Amino acid sequence: MKKIVKAALLLMSLTGHAFAQDVPVYEAELLTKYDTFDAIQAVAVDKDHFYAINDFRMTKHRKSDGEPVMQWDGEERGKVLFHLDSAMVLDGKLYAAHSNYANSPMTSSIEIWDVETMEHVGAGSFGINRGSFTWLDYYMGSWWGTFANYDRVQDGHREPYGKTENTKVVKLSEEFDIQQSWTLPKHLLDRMTPMSNSGGSWGPDGYLYLTAHDYGEIYVMQLPKAGSVLHHAATVKIEGALEGQGIAFDRTQKDSILWGINNITREVFKMKMPKIEKTVPFQEGIIRSNNFNKN
Repeated sequence: MKKIVKAALLLMSLTGHAFAQDVPVYEAELLTKYDTFDAIQAVAVDKDHFYAINDFRMTKHRKSDGEPVMQWDGEERGKVLFHLDSAMVLDGKLYAAHSNYANSPMTSSIEIWDVETMEHVGAGSFGINRGSFTWLDYYMGSWWGTFANYDRVQDGHREPYGKTENTKVVKLSEEFDIQQSWTLPKHLLDRMTPMSNSGGSWGPDGYLYLTAHDYGEIYVMQLPKAGSVLHHAATVKIEGALEGQGIAFDRTQKDSILWGINNITREVFKMKMPKIEKTVPFQEGIIRSNNFNKN
């Protein structure tokens, strides 16, 4: 596996401006790719299947050969859901972030499916005006996610859609009540604008892995020991594969296996993540075990 580490200033001339940050850069190893028709927003994964997700539909595929086996289609049910985003599987249930992006006022919810039947079985609503809920994950007894805001001015509006600087990563209770929240470093917010943080998943190494909306790179984050800004510990590049959007660690595997998508080609990717060298201490009490629930 290739690893690229630059301890000095890293300059990446992307999106017309320099993205500079003194962080190490690694490269992931692409293991497998699958052709799908629904991988526009995200992918979720369990032991035997992966789930390709678009705005209002998700398709269950076999890991073994990538063949689709079952589908939930929200359009056939009256399009009661508007904009699905990142998702994860826990104890036989698929939990997906959902919002009414790009409508105003902003509303968000968590939507739940039974993976055996692909029937919608529950929901939790966040109401209005926090932002668009773009991802969620379950780690160390709590739910986590992001309320994304955007600098893009949507059709029919005169003001930005919440402003990217107001994006916040949140820790939630079992009942989805917000307990704590953090912002992202300014250089990452500048990198993501006019969009925001689209995907997130806790790795088995205790790092939080985040994606922007468009780029083939993943930001490896830590909770700060003090203050309200997440620490950017490293960046992982996935050239020619990932195109931002939703990601999900496969917690049924011993290795650090991450799944992602390219929403332009609608391909799903299985990747082996590099070992991230520890740079600064973790916030106390956050990493205590590498044991995840097995789906």
